[in-house]
Amino acid sequence: MDRARFQELVAKAVDSLPQEFRAKLENIDVVVEDWPTRGQLADVGLRRGETLLGLYQGVPLTKRGRRYGLVAPDKITIFQKPIEAKCRYDAEITAEVQRVVRHEIAHHFGIGDTRLRQIERGED
Repeated sequence: MDRARFQELVAKAVDSLPQEFRAKLENIDVVVEDWPTRGQLADVGLRRGETLLGLYQGVPLTKRGRRYGLVAPDKITIFQKPIEAKCRYDAEITAEVQRVVRHEIAHHFGIGDTRLRQIERGED
């Protein structure tokens, strides 16, 4: 899939979020990269060859205090090549992009990986 089409899928995934969530996505950049860097893999405790589909870098809303301000935007990176490698068809890529975007935005709202896995499995 070419980069422009993939970026369009990411933008649509963000736009499809409920308004109450989109309204709280101020000062956050969502970007697409081909692959995670070694540094990004190391930051999350993965090794080269392990899969990282998306990455949130920033201060979650739940961790911001009164002194939070004048900071660089938070950043969500969606990694195109690992998602494409995981999926066989365009429809699968579209669904996975939506899942990964929601997952990374959940980190922005302060939801950790353990809780996200529970939510994705339908556990309360």
